[in-house]
Amino acid sequence: MDIARTPSTADGNPHLADAPPEPQEPAIIRREDYTPFAWLVPETHLDFELGLESTRVTATLKVERNPAAEASPVLRLNGDGLKLESLHCDGEDCAGWAMDGDDLLVTLEGDAHTITIVTRFDPSANSQLMGLFASNGMLCTQCEAEGFRRITFFPDRPDVLSTYTLRMSGPKAQFPVLLSNGNEVATGEDGDNHWAEWHDPWPKPSYLFALVAGQLVANRDTFTTMGGRRVDLAIWVREGDLERTDHAMDSLKRSMKWDEEVFGREYDLDIYNIVAVSDFNMGAMENKGLNVFNTKYVLADADTATDGDFDGVEGVIAHEYFHNWSGNRITCRDWFQLSLKEGFTVLRDQLFSQDMGSEAVCRIGDVRVLRGVQFPEDSGPLAHPIRPDSYREISNFYTSTVYNKGAEVIRMMRSMAGPERFRKGTDLYFERHDGEAATCEDFIRAMEEGAGLDLEQFRLWYRQAGTPKIEASVLHSDKTTLLALKQSVPPTPGQPDKKPMPVPLRIAMFDRATGQHRGEQLVIMDEAQKGINFDGFAEPPILSINRGFTAPVTIERDIADADLAFLAAHDDDPFARYEAMQDLVTRHLVAAADNRLDDAAKASAREAIGQALANIIGDEAVDDLMRGELLVLPSQTYLAEQVLLADPAAIHREREGLKAWLGAELEDLFTAMHSRASKVPYSLDAAAKGARKVKVQALVYLAAGAPDVARAMAWEQYRGADNMTDRQGALMVLAGIDGIERTNALLDFYNRYEGNDLVIDKWFSVQAQSLHPNAIEHVKALADHPDFTLKNPNRVRSLYMAFAANPHAFHAASGEGYRMIADLILQLDPINPQTAARFVTPLGRWRRLEPGRSALMREQLERIAKADKLSRDTYEQVTRSLGD
Repeated sequence: MDIARTPSTADGNPHLADAPPEPQEPAIIRREDYTPFAWLVPETHLDFELGLESTRVTATLKVERNPAAEASPVLRLNGDGLKLESLHCDGEDCAGWAMDGDDLLVTLEGDAHTITIVTRFDPSANSQLMGLFASNGMLCTQCEAEGFRRITFFPDRPDVLSTYTLRMSGPKAQFPVLLSNGNEVATGEDGDNHWAEWHDPWPKPSYLFALVAGQLVANRDTFTTMGGRRVDLAIWVREGDLERTDHAMDSLKRSMKWDEEVFGREYDLDIYNIVAVSDFNMGAMENKGLNVFNTKYVLADADTATDGDFDGVEGVIAHEYFHNWSGNRITCRDWFQLSLKEGFTVLRDQLFSQDMGSEAVCRIGDVRVLRGVQFPEDSGPLAHPIRPDSYREISNFYTSTVYNKGAEVIRMMRSMAGPERFRKGTDLYFERHDGEAATCEDFIRAMEEGAGLDLEQFRLWYRQAGTPKIEASVLHSDKTTLLALKQSVPPTPGQPDKKPMPVPLRIAMFDRATGQHRGEQLVIMDEAQKGINFDGFAEPPILSINRGFTAPVTIERDIADADLAFLAAHDDDPFARYEAMQDLVTRHLVAAADNRLDDAAKASAREAIGQALANIIGDEAVDDLMRGELLVLPSQTYLAEQVLLADPAAIHREREGLKAWLGAELEDLFTAMHSRASKVPYSLDAAAKGARKVKVQALVYLAAGAPDVARAMAWEQYRGADNMTDRQGALMVLAGIDGIERTNALLDFYNRYEGNDLVIDKWFSVQAQSLHPNAIEHVKALADHPDFTLKNPNRVRSLYMAFAANPHAFHAASGEGYRMIADLILQLDPINPQTAARFVTPLGRWRRLEPGRSALMREQLERIAKADKLSRDTYEQVTRSLGD
C-alpha cells in the first residue's frame, strides 16, 4: 500500500505516518478559480533506477519565475503517496520546505533554481494503474490526468510545459526493451544492467510523459512524411502477439497519410512507438511519440477479432495518432478544457473512419453511441456541459459528453462552415497555438476568424448541459407549406433555465406526387420558435429532418406512420432512412409498453413494421452493411429515454415480443438472407463485412421467433466459422437459448481460446449480455471462475459492464442486479477507484425508473455512500447521482 504523509508539528518537515489519515470530502475545483502557475519548468531531467518492486526516481527540475503569473516564493509540487528520499536546491540541502497533504512545498528566494528530488515507490503494489505500475513483469506508465504525481513531485497540471530528458537503467534480462517519449539518443551497458537515454524536444505537460520497460518484440515499418522525414514505426507487444499487429500497423500508416492530406498535419519526430499493455484503465494514451495502448485496440486477426474489433483498432490507432497535434502540440490550459483535445480528436477519428469505410454506416454508429451513452448522461444527475464548471475528481469527466458530444459540437461548426472553410479555421488554430496550452475559447475564436463564422450565441453549447429538443410540424394550406420549429433545452442539475442554442439542421421536403425532394437545405434553428415557408406543394410534403444527424438533438415531428414508412423505404439520405425506421419502431414500442394500444392497433403497427423490414431485406439497391443497420431495433436503453418514467420489464416485453413476431412472420426472408450471405467468403472488404452483419441479424430475429430453427442454424454457423465475427455472433445467439448446443458452444469456445485474454473476455461478455432467463446466476458463477480477476480492468468490464448493459438481467424486479453492481463497486474501489467509479453510472438512472425499481436502485447508491473511505472518484459519482 502507498503510505500517506502528514506534517510534523515539531519542525515542519514530514515524517512517515503510521496510518493513512481519515478521508476528507474531496475539494471542489472550479474553472473560474484558474490562475497561471507561479513557476515555469522549462527543463525536466529524470533518472529511473527500475525495479518491479522498487523503483528510484531522481528528478532534476529547472525552474524560473513565471512573468505572466502572480509572484509567489512557494513552488507547489504535487505528490500522491510518494516517499521522499532527498531534496536539494541548487546542489545544496533544501531547508525551506514542508508538506501540505501529499504535496511538497518548496520556498525559493531567487528567480531561477535547480531542484533535485529523489523518490522511491513499489510499482507492483500500484493496483490503481496510474503513475508507474507493473503489468505481467513489465513496467509502464499512465499519467493522464494526474498520474505523474505518483512518480515524482512535480507541478502536475497541463499548463506547465517542459522538455524532458530521461535516463533509465535496469536488469537487461528483465527489461531488455527501454522506451520513452521522443527520440532515443544513447544506450549502454553496465554489467547485468543496461541503460537508455531519451529526449523529447517538444515541450509537453507531465500527463503526456511515458515510460515502458519489459520483454517485448516489435512489428517495425517506416513512413515518409510529406516533408520527406523518414519515421521509424514500431508496435511493441509480447512475443506470442506479434502476428496480430499487422492491422494496427496498416491503420497507423493510413492515419499518418490521411492527417497530412485532410488537415495538413505532419509528424514531427524520428520515431513513433506503440506499446500494447494488458492491464490498462483506458483504451489508449497519446503520450508524445510513445502511445501506450490497451491490447484490445492493437491485436487483431480473423480468428480472434470481430469486424467491430478491426474497426475499433483502426479508429483508436487513428485517434491517438491525431492527438499528436490536437492534444500534444496544442494541449489544454486546464482540465476544464478537456473537450478541446478530446472532442476535436474524436471528430477527426470519425471523419477518418468515414473515409476508410462507409460514411453512412460510420455515422449511424457514432449516433448510436451518442444516444446509448451521452443522451442518458445529459438527462441524468451526472449531466454537465462539454466544458464543465467544476469537479472533485477529474477522472470522472472523461465522459461521453466531453468526448462524443464535444465532437458533435465541432461537427456542427463544420456543417455551418463547410469543409473548406472549416479547414481554414483549423489551420489558423494550429498555427496560432502550436506549443501552447490553449482553451476552448481559443478554438472558437480561430473558427470565427478562419472559417468566417459568428459563434457568439453558439458558445452556449460549451456552457449549457442537456440535449435540446426540436419540435417540427408541417402546416399546409393550398400551395403554401410552413415548417414550424420549436426549441427547448431541458433543465439539468444546477442549470434550471436554458437559452435557445444554434442548431444546424439539414432538411428536405419530399413531394408526395413524385416521391422526390426538391433539394436539401441547411436551416439554423437559433430561436425558441421559427417558421420556414415552402411553395409549390399541392399536397402536404413529407419532412426529412436532421439529415446526416447534423445536430445532437432529439426531434419530435408530427408525422404519420405511413410517412415514416415512406422515408424508411425511399429517403436518399442513408441516415434519415435509418432514422425513419427507428422512429417507426420506437413509436410503436413506447406506446405498447405504456398500454396505449389495443390489439387491433398493435397488429396494424406490427404489419407496417414487418412490411418495412421486408422491403429493406429485398431492396437490392441497399448494400448489406447498410441493410444490417436498418434491421437493428432501437435499444432498450434508447426506448427508456423516450419516457419520463420507464418500466424496464414492459419495454423488454414489448421489444422482445415485436422481435419474436417479426422473426416468425419473416422467417423465410431471414433464412434466405442468411443462406445468401453465408456464401460470401471471408475478407475485410465492405461486401463481406456486410454479409456477416446480416447473418447475425437474421439469427437474432429467428432466435426470438423460431428458436428451434435459429438454434440449428447458429450451431451450424458456429461449427463452420472461419472467423471470429461469425463464431461470436452464433455464440451470442446460442447463449440465450437453452439446449445442448449452448453448452457445447460455450465449452468449445473456452477450450479453443483458453489463455487468450482478449477472447476469453468475449466469452465472459457473451454470457453476461445474454437473454437467457438465468443470466444473473450465470454472472454469479462466472465471478467465481478461475479466470476472473478484479485486478484487470478489461476482465472486470467484460463481465460486469456487460451485465449492467443487459436490461433484462440488470433490471430484475428483485433488485438483485443492482445489488451485484453495488457489491462490485465496494469491492473494487480500494483496488482501482477509477474503474469502480464508472460502474456508478448505471445506478444513477434511478429517477427515470418506475417507483419500485427506482427505490431499489437508490437504496444501493445510499449503501455505497455510507461505506468507509470511499475514493474521491467513487464518492463524487455517488453523491452526484443521489443529488440530495
